[in-house]
Amino acid sequence: MKAMSGGHGAQVAQSAEQVLYFVLLELVVIIAAARILGWLARKAGQPRSVGEIVAGLCLGPSLFGHFNPAFFSYVFGSASHLPLVIMSQIGLTLLMFQIGMGFDFSHLKETANGRAAAAIAIGSIIPPFVLGVATGFISQPGLAPGIPVIPYSLFLGTAFAITAVPILGRILMEYGLARTRVGAITISAAAVNDVIGWLLLLAVAAFASARFSAGAMAWRFASLALYLVVGFGIVRPLVRRALARLSWPDGPGLPPDVLAFTLLAVFVSGMITYEIGIFTIFGGFVMGVIVNDNVEFVTRFRQTVGDFIMVFFLPIFFTYAGLRADLSGIDSGALWFWCAAIVLAATAGKGIGAYAGARIGGLSAASAAAVAALMNTRGLMELIVINIGYSAGFIPHIVYTLLVVMAIVTTVVTGPALRVFLPRSGHIIPHDIDA
Repeated sequence: MKAMSGGHGAQVAQSAEQVLYFVLLELVVIIAAARILGWLARKAGQPRSVGEIVAGLCLGPSLFGHFNPAFFSYVFGSASHLPLVIMSQIGLTLLMFQIGMGFDFSHLKETANGRAAAAIAIGSIIPPFVLGVATGFISQPGLAPGIPVIPYSLFLGTAFAITAVPILGRILMEYGLARTRVGAITISAAAVNDVIGWLLLLAVAAFASARFSAGAMAWRFASLALYLVVGFGIVRPLVRRALARLSWPDGPGLPPDVLAFTLLAVFVSGMITYEIGIFTIFGGFVMGVIVNDNVEFVTRFRQTVGDFIMVFFLPIFFTYAGLRADLSGIDSGALWFWCAAIVLAATAGKGIGAYAGARIGGLSAASAAAVAALMNTRGLMELIVINIGYSAGFIPHIVYTLLVVMAIVTTVVTGPALRVFLPRSGHIIPHDIDA
């Protein structure tokens, strides 16, 4: 019996070592590709995050898997993707915490700025959602025959309406907008957009699965409101007093106990938002906002783990998302037509709506145009939306791929648009920030 037990233990250890080997191989490839293409993106005047998104797609079946399927299968098919999934979600949660810390929301204490953020949020949700639903009804016979038109169109509308807050946050930091009025208004509008987008996703998914309940949605809204009241009314003053009493050590970085408590707070906050149904990463963002007025803490956190989050965790998310998309499937003139139509409709809906909201909120024409470009940044966050629709059978794989292209294009054009409109609004773009 002891021999059998020992043999089983050796097999488990060998299996764990094998999985570890392939996970490390994946990480070596991912981090190297992300740094190289991120560097090239910076040389091309694009945010580093654009290069990381392209790296993820290049490592997927669209390029790497297409030209060298055997090696692709060896690198990314020899072990479960579960370790990558978990690491990418932990990284996103920490990134959202860092993004929440990095913004000066004191601008929103002014009524005019709060109104501007609300107007931008509304403008960036309703028009693209309506255009997405209309695109769904028009494209369903050609792109999704056999799939019920209503859930297909609703998922498409949700994908059009979503904004990628993690990517937007990184772009704002790279362009020196993190603590400006425009930056605070934009990230606030995007955060509201994201919360409404996730609630919309939950409602659409429940409706499409015939499990929609008005009572359940009302309970989620009430739970979210209670969470925010407790977070900002009780937790924030307690954290502020605790940080004010700390004696910071000489030199950079956080003390180990403070870092441990910080991680516990971020993860617990993420668990709470998961239970509410708003997804874990939003909890990280809220906790970041709770502590963001303590400049000393924010600076030391970035010195301790900020670069590690950017260099290690985030490229994992982009690559895992890219592994699911295959751009070689767009192989006809009709599909390229629909690809262009989806990109134009999504860009126009989000851009025009956000621009109108910014102008209504009192921003100048140049600042409003910059906000419109920023709110069009989708990155690959919307893959969560379309993956749910794809898994449920309401979005076909080709539409999944077309939406990936839309996400990339709308993110790539953000950099050039900012370089046109920000100088016109009086903002000097820094050249030494590499978020």
